[in-house]
Amino acid sequence: MSKQTKNGISAEEFDRIFDEGEEDILPYLDMNSIRRPGLESKRVNVDFPVWMVAALDKEARHLGVTRQSLIKLWLADRLQSHG
Repeated sequence: MSKQTKNGISAEEFDRIFDEGEEDILPYLDMNSIRRPGLESKRVNVDFPVWMVAALDKEARHLGVTRQSLIKLWLADRLQSHG
């Protein structure tokens, strides 16, 4: 006997719906419990000189991203290249 989810379908039924790709699976998911293992966030504070913030903002505007996104992209790139 297959176990029912909170939304009343079994894992096998969920897999079938997903595999067929003809029905939206979002109603069967609890979006409040979704986690990204290894990608959890931790807030950190970093003080930058004013000139650096201005340069970051200029580059972020040029690329059409936020300052935070730019910093994350650059840090990830640097960490991956030295990992």
